[in-house]
Amino acid sequence: MNCFTPVEAAENCCKAQVGRVKLGIGQMLALGFLAGCYIAFGANGATMACHDLTSLGAGFQRLAFGSVFSVGLMMVVNNGAELFTGNSLMWTACIDGRITVLELLRNWFWVLLANMIGAVAFAGLMYFTGLWKFNNALLGAYALKIAATKVGLSWSEAFVRGIFCNWLVCIAVWMCFVAKDVISKCAAAYVGVMTFVMSNFEHSIANMFFLPAGLFAKYTPGVIEAAKLPQEVLDTVNWSNIVINNWIPVTLGNILGGTIFVAGFYWYSYVRKTQEKEVSEVCAVIQQKNGI
Repeated sequence: MNCFTPVEAAENCCKAQVGRVKLGIGQMLALGFLAGCYIAFGANGATMACHDLTSLGAGFQRLAFGSVFSVGLMMVVNNGAELFTGNSLMWTACIDGRITVLELLRNWFWVLLANMIGAVAFAGLMYFTGLWKFNNALLGAYALKIAATKVGLSWSEAFVRGIFCNWLVCIAVWMCFVAKDVISKCAAAYVGVMTFVMSNFEHSIANMFFLPAGLFAKYTPGVIEAAKLPQEVLDTVNWSNIVINNWIPVTLGNILGGTIFVAGFYWYSYVRKTQEKEVSEVCAVIQQKNGI
């Protein structure tokens, strides 16, 4: 069989998380920066591909957006980068006693910081490419509309969408532990990411590109005119709303979705040592020693 069993995948996942806590701060910053950029590459490509697909219907546009955006996670899982949302699976090793809470939080802090730096830096550099003026500034207008929509969510909406999003992202990463080859890992990444994007859920690291990108696009000549948004909506796209109305609730939702619904449930199902398992292991050792 060209894949691991669920039990083997769970063990692979735990071993990978134990390896993560051994990374130095410099490594976490470097690999986290790359992951932020990889997600931004996918997000930017999806924005370009779908900025003028509205005539084909909102549902098809979301499907196309998710399909292109999924390349970001494909690059992360196949190139060994560190993505904060996927690292929610470290909770599996934590509750199994293989890593400490302090080691978990240390990784999350540095990786989240590096992801943010990478994604925001990518968004800033995009401003200087002049590409927001593409197609009579409709590309920049689309980026601005995405940002305006996201900061317009209520705290509860952003939080719950964050839960569902990282449930799917961590399922995608978990399936990558099931897979044995690059193509299978790409397929796993595609399924999870395409589904969460098509469902309009919220991903914290992706939003660290989308929201600054929309904010920077607002200052590109012709974008505001092409967007045709009311001034009161344009005014909502600012750093305060980006951080408070979106990044914070979405990040908290992402943590809950990944740790509880994937790491927690799969730890309970496949990793934890039940009393029966412990007795079985002891009996096996005794039998082996006695040559039975």
